[in-house]
Amino acid sequence: MNQRYPAPDTIRGITLISMFLYHAVWDLVYLFGFDWPWYSSVWARVWQQSICWTFLFLSGFCQPFGKRKLRRAAQVFGGGMIVTAVTVWFLPSDPVIFGVLTLLGSCMFLWIPLEKALRRIPKEMGLCASLLLFALFYHVNDGFLGFGGGPGYPLPRHLYHGLWMTWIGFTDPGFYSVDYFSLLPWIFLFLAGYFCNKTMQKHGAMRLLEYGKNPVTEWIGRHSLLLYLLHQPVLYGVLWVFFH
Repeated sequence: MNQRYPAPDTIRGITLISMFLYHAVWDLVYLFGFDWPWYSSVWARVWQQSICWTFLFLSGFCQPFGKRKLRRAAQVFGGGMIVTAVTVWFLPSDPVIFGVLTLLGSCMFLWIPLEKALRRIPKEMGLCASLLLFALFYHVNDGFLGFGGGPGYPLPRHLYHGLWMTWIGFTDPGFYSVDYFSLLPWIFLFLAGYFCNKTMQKHGAMRLLEYGKNPVTEWIGRHSLLLYLLHQPVLYGVLWVFFH
């Protein structure tokens, strides 16, 4: 597929703008000392999760597009490594380890050898199973499987040890990152996006992606990786000028 649909770029661009605003507030609260209790509320959490969920689902949705899958995965994963290196060096008290870019790059890398097997799964079944598994594993970082926030099936504590297990989703008790996205449960949301794409193809619904043309948000969406890498230094500089 070489055709570029405007809708995914527009949605990605709008979500990126939302992320810029969210991170600007984060900088004000945690770096510039602004007292805003609302930022610790459930609604702020919903705002943050809406950004993450959209990015991950959309990334999986767009995975079948284009040809240079390995190159794209390396670029995204490399971007995650840059973010980690910069934050560990300049913000050692607030590092980004296994952040969203590292997760997206990991999902893209893993998708490449799994593609042939994924093609054999019925589209609708794959979509439903991915969403179900995402819900089931949503609290894996907290030590259990289950739906909702109530008591679930506790997982063996010996799994929660070491950096590699933390990358998978079994978070080491001593691990800390201000932006942490493990492979579990988030890879299932990525796969849900992929199977959503395949389901739309099957039912001839891809024409819906031709709507939503907007030159500004499309441009932002097309350059999302570069803008993601640049936005925090720019935000910090602007806020420092106004609020230092």
